Amino acid sequence: MMLAALTWETLEKPLVSTVLFSVIGLIFFALAVWIIVKVTPFSVRKEIEEDQNTSLAIIIGSVIIGISIIIAAAIVEIR
Repeated sequence: MMLAALTWETLEKPLVSTVLFSVIGLIFFALAVWIIVKVTPFSVRKEIEEDQNTSLAIIIGSVIIGISIIIAAAIVEIR
C-alpha cells in the first residue's frame, strides 16, 4: 500500500475545510452561550463562580456538548 505524497495540493482542501468548520463551530458556541446568558433571569457568572452552582455549570456544559454533536453530524453529512 503506497501513501500519497504530502504536498500543498493534497492538503489544501482538507486544511481549508477544517479551519472553516472550526470557525463556524466557535461562532455557534459563542452564540449559544450568549443566548443562555441573555435568557436567564440571573447572572450566570455570579451563580457559577461565586455561588458555586455546579448544576448550572453542568447544564451549560451539556448544551455545549449537544451543539458539538450537532455540528459534528453536519460535518459528516457534508463530506
